[in-house]
Amino acid sequence: MRYTVQHETRYAYGAPVDLGYHLLRLVPPATRRQRLVEHAIAIDPKPARVGGFVDHFGNAVRHVAIERRHDTFTVELNATVEVNAPAADAATPAEGPAWETVAGAIRDDGFPADWAAAEFAYASPLAPEDAEARAYCAASLKAKRPITAALRDLTTRINRDFAYVPGATTVSTPVGEVMRIRRGVCQDFAHVMIAGLRAHGIPARYVSGYIRTHPPPGAPERRGGDASHAWAAAWCGPDLGWIEFDPTNDLVVGEEHIVLAYGRDFSDVSPLRGVILGGGAHTAEVSVTVTPLG
Repeated sequence: MRYTVQHETRYAYGAPVDLGYHLLRLVPPATRRQRLVEHAIAIDPKPARVGGFVDHFGNAVRHVAIERRHDTFTVELNATVEVNAPAADAATPAEGPAWETVAGAIRDDGFPADWAAAEFAYASPLAPEDAEARAYCAASLKAKRPITAALRDLTTRINRDFAYVPGATTVSTPVGEVMRIRRGVCQDFAHVMIAGLRAHGIPARYVSGYIRTHPPPGAPERRGGDASHAWAAAWCGPDLGWIEFDPTNDLVVGEEHIVLAYGRDFSDVSPLRGVILGGGAHTAEVSVTVTPLG
């Protein structure tokens, strides 16, 4: 499936900004199921300087410097992305080893060919150790249960037990608070899943991206389609590798999802962040449109 993605972020400042320095993570990566056909990033005001690098997690990052006075700042991504994910693979991934086997191998420094997955088995700023998340996850991790069966069950339970309520949380709401109120948005549900899995030694990482705004005929409405979406990926051993799960929509990630960036949690993958001199109070508006091309 080929998609066009339009992602616009607009800041309006209460007072003029004299200088602005920003980091943009807005280039969809190439993955085993995704190909970036073309993309363009428009920035207004035009930056005085633009640079780029690849971060620790493999995300393409642009840094831009706005060095003249301005009262608005707008960044717009327009991209065409091709996603390939056979429906059978997305719906019923192979079961894989018992989850204890994966966790045990990670404790012993990881599988020989894939040791890098081990860094995602540890707590991070927005997915810290949390006793409630650990206990909640334990109900899906029954003894000797195949890892993908356990992950599928956990995805369904989060979708069932947590209410999708935009505005109930912020980007910095702790996992412990989400566990208490049982409400939030896609970012919160991904953090709960990641924190719970890591507490049991299973590597899990945060995925930011987009989801098809309008689902296929007969499918339920997708949540998270009007802004950047988020989900979780878990390491399922060397044969299966990373498999991605969307607890917001109770899905194994397939061709409806477009990856934008990977990290330990949201703090690693924010599409736009930076520092400004001046500005006062400000407002931010984000709009995302994902259109299937067939």
